[in-house]
Amino acid sequence: MLKAIENRIDTFFVHVTDLERSVRWYSKLLGLEVRDEAYNGPIYILNMGDGRPGITLDNHCFEKDYRFIPTNQPLFNFSASDINEAFNHVTKMGAELITDIITHPDLAEFSFKDPDGNIIMVCT
Repeated sequence: MLKAIENRIDTFFVHVTDLERSVRWYSKLLGLEVRDEAYNGPIYILNMGDGRPGITLDNHCFEKDYRFIPTNQPLFNFSASDINEAFNHVTKMGAELITDIITHPDLAEFSFKDPDGNIIMVCT
């Protein structure tokens, strides 16, 4: 059967207001090296590993009428093998916490805001 749309995700877009700040913040969050380049935009792609969707930070700098609205709920989650270590890392970065660690029978999670107010989730 021919598929018009493949059943895979190539990238997640995170809309930001200050691309350079976001590149540095997300790189620190994820332990990624910051590439030495200009951050004019409109995008910067964070490599999440072979076979995994990337994260595309997008500042919409060429869209004259673009109006930034932060996401008010997580659209994806980052994975953590140790939820307490991840929580401590995010807390030390000074991120605004939305929830404390919530433990469910099969996973644990918490949510916080990035510098633009987008809500991000971390799950085990």
